Amino acid sequence: MRAPIEWLYSYANAGLPARELEERLTMTGTKVEAVHHHGVDAIELFVVGKVLEHARHPDADRLSVCRVDVGNGYVAQIVCGAPNVAAGQTVAVARPGAIMPGGGKLGKAKLRGVESEGMILAEDELAIGTEHAGTMVLDDLFSGGADLAAGTPLAEVLPIATDVLELEITPNRPDCLGIYGVAREVHAATGAALQPAPWAEDPGTFGPVEGAEVRVEDPDLNPRFTARVFENVTIAPSPPWLKARLMAAGQRPISNVVDITNYVMLEAGHPVHAFDLDRVAGHRLTVRRAHDGEEITTLDDQVRRLDSEMLVIEDDEGPTSIAGVMGGARSEVHDGTTRVLMEAANWVGPNIHRTSQVLGLRSEASGRFEKGLSPEQAMEAQALATKLMLALTGATLRPGTIDVGGAGPAPKTIRLRTRKVADILGMAIARDRQAEILTALEFGVREADDGLDVTVPHFRRNDVYREADLIEEVARIDGLEKLPATLPKRRNAYGVLTVEQRLRRRAVDALAGRGLNEIVGWSFTEPGVADRLRLEPGDPRRRFVALENPMSEQQSVMRTMLLGSLLDAARVNVSQGQNDLLLFEQGAVYAWREDQGGGPDGASSNGGDPRRGGMDHRLPLEHRALGGLIAGRLHPPSWGSPEPPRAGFFAVKGYLGAVADALRIPWTVEPATEPFLHPGRSARILAGAEQEPVGWIGELHPLVARAYDLADAAAAFEVDLGRLVRHADAVPTYRDLTTFPALRQDLAVAVSDDVPADAVVALVRRAGGDLLADARVFDVYRGAQVGEGRTSLALALQFRAPDRTLSDEDVAPLRDRIVAALRDELGGELRA
Repeated sequence: MRAPIEWLYSYANAGLPARELEERLTMTGTKVEAVHHHGVDAIELFVVGKVLEHARHPDADRLSVCRVDVGNGYVAQIVCGAPNVAAGQTVAVARPGAIMPGGGKLGKAKLRGVESEGMILAEDELAIGTEHAGTMVLDDLFSGGADLAAGTPLAEVLPIATDVLELEITPNRPDCLGIYGVAREVHAATGAALQPAPWAEDPGTFGPVEGAEVRVEDPDLNPRFTARVFENVTIAPSPPWLKARLMAAGQRPISNVVDITNYVMLEAGHPVHAFDLDRVAGHRLTVRRAHDGEEITTLDDQVRRLDSEMLVIEDDEGPTSIAGVMGGARSEVHDGTTRVLMEAANWVGPNIHRTSQVLGLRSEASGRFEKGLSPEQAMEAQALATKLMLALTGATLRPGTIDVGGAGPAPKTIRLRTRKVADILGMAIARDRQAEILTALEFGVREADDGLDVTVPHFRRNDVYREADLIEEVARIDGLEKLPATLPKRRNAYGVLTVEQRLRRRAVDALAGRGLNEIVGWSFTEPGVADRLRLEPGDPRRRFVALENPMSEQQSVMRTMLLGSLLDAARVNVSQGQNDLLLFEQGAVYAWREDQGGGPDGASSNGGDPRRGGMDHRLPLEHRALGGLIAGRLHPPSWGSPEPPRAGFFAVKGYLGAVADALRIPWTVEPATEPFLHPGRSARILAGAEQEPVGWIGELHPLVARAYDLADAAAAFEVDLGRLVRHADAVPTYRDLTTFPALRQDLAVAVSDDVPADAVVALVRRAGGDLLADARVFDVYRGAQVGEGRTSLALALQFRAPDRTLSDEDVAPLRDRIVAALRDELGGELRA
């Protein structure tokens, strides 16, 4: 919602600059998304002018040359293109240096050879209306315009500039969808005096209205319907002040009656609708449910097909409006309208929300009604509309008010205990201060033995209904920033991380400590990510958990992997010129439980959307995952390393190893294929003595890298963090490593190219027995000396005994056993 400060301050003038008001409102819960400037700038250069002379331009038939008194005895020559400018007029003038609404700076100019010192303005050039065909003649716009002195600042005459607050109003606060509701918040938050509500004085009367009738067939969906009839209405442009406020609030002025309906909605927060009474067949309106398939042409000239869950307002010839959403074209106000039936009705929010969603038709009215307005607000809006209709259209009000349904339930009174306020907030707030805050918010307040008896106003009926809600009101206005950080009051309560939480943090710290940057991605994604990752149709990672009410198609399903989030972050970085990436993420991923029923593809057998994985009768499973992605160079170039190492399988394996080392988990990898990884450069991760599969690792497939705009080689890993930490050594035990030195021996063995190095190391460890403390490959050689199709692996072996220093004689049998095992099981040949 856009709230012009000029309009807002007409009810509660806090006297604060826009930025200070923004901070105060945001800190009290009325969030300001942005502050915009509407209208002109350098306002001292916008003045009232008097046209002294008017002559035709010597070289342009459509231009005229005017001599204009702009004050202080100065007469400016201004070239003007408006057809209605004439000598003797009082006009609005912009002097050279003025900043126009679009941000452009006005300067002196020559137009067809004639110098011009400024501009005589139309209303759209001040952003206070849309009219451009002619200049604003102040004599005609309001009484006393001709008496204005030349040089009078235009800001004293017209609202030509204001800052505008763009507010994010939460669904529980529809009262703040009106300027007066926001002014009430300004009053409470700043102490600024609050002017009486604009509907406080109602010029209307109550009782039946002659010649008009309203029937409500569904009072459960239409709690209140009010209407008044205005005669002798003159359709004309609205006055400049009203146009200016509508423009600043984002509405386009149309005519006085239509502008009044928009103005009332913006000021009172409750929509109203104007019918041309002479176009209402039978002068009778009926509120009823629509018939399935019934059609109506709305004000936007679209034909809408309705169903029986929607409400319509009809006359004797059929539907004229979709209740609470949009009026119909058949009964709209037009230039020839002389009699108006003004409707201000209250509708049940969920029904209006459904109607708007089904029709794909969202309006300013439906956005307010769906949040739950009170029946009392309908009469407030009706009173305000009546005042404006009488003042701006020359209308006369037919006696009486149609009021079907009446006010809502009696207001609720809640006990607010002083001690409870202190217990909940962790600090005491004086009872007088509580009463002051609640009174400012228009709650009724009475003293009670242990606190206050608070009566909830009708416009907060759907939001405040228990003591905790009142405590929140007190806290947010007094200042949430004042509240101390306290622990809940519980005996023997203390906070401690679980073992799994500590292990997860240890894993994250291991990656962060090695220079990787943690990201936090969306848990939502789009179904198309499965195609970009080349997942096969039967892959369970394609069976997404779908959202019933997604924010957008790009966030319509829950992710099954972290890789998509990591690649999205990588693409954003690459688009900003950052090609060297070290990223990781810890987060939740979602999948369908494998033990639940469904069709052969994992979808439900009842014909549900297969993308939803049979969501009709199954529950999703959430688990934690840890993933990393590296791309480009592993560190910046320097004089000592002008060509740093680049991302690849072994680099990302090193980062995974850091995690495993931090958790003290034995692990290994085995060849495996994943559709999103490079064939031959990918593996499955096995953890623990049981060699449980916990994830995958490898370089990205070139097609996947290309889909995410990654030009450099990239590699990634992802593990099920819950499974991984189950293998962790959470409580390490002491083991002597230094009392007796190790005996190191190296050996080189030639094996066939198709024998994995991991298989060689595993066999060596098994054959070496308990005395073999470590075995690792430190060199690989291929060449003529070992023959074609064979590879030489050089292994470093360390032998150690816990109770003595080993000699060569102790190790010789073990070495012979290792060599024999390599020869017999893998066809290995010992090299000299």
